[in-house]
Amino acid sequence: MSFHICLVEPEIPNNTGNIARTCAVTGAVLHLIRPLGFSTDDKYLRRAGMDYWNHVDVRYYDSFTEFTDAFPDGRFFCATTKAKKSYADFSYEDGDIFVFGKESKGLSPEILERFQETTIRIPMGPTVRSLNLGNATSIILYEALRQVDFPQLT
Repeated sequence: MSFHICLVEPEIPNNTGNIARTCAVTGAVLHLIRPLGFSTDDKYLRRAGMDYWNHVDVRYYDSFTEFTDAFPDGRFFCATTKAKKSYADFSYEDGDIFVFGKESKGLSPEILERFQETTIRIPMGPTVRSLNLGNATSIILYEALRQVDFPQLT
């Protein structure tokens, strides 16, 4: 098994490329919810993902509902600056799903309401709105991997 990274309507190809690279080196599965703000043939996406794109298990969905229907027993953790609990407050299990929203707006209120018990945030100072999406994804994914003792990673 592995962890899952879900990007809901990502807008910036460089961020998705960097996240794809992180998924490639960790074995995480990348799920992309349409509409995407770019083509997956985008030169910036390819540049950011470089040689790694063909090593990523990337799956595409036309809606968030289609995605959640594919994981009826999945544990969904939704990253948002609005969460009350830190990502470090949870115990993760292999197979968990981490959901990130579009760069300009984050996750919809409907998604946050549905998964309100498992919304997570990264502690930050008050002067900047949020971290870069790629950095936030890496921080949370690597904490989950640390908790399960970095399976199959050296």
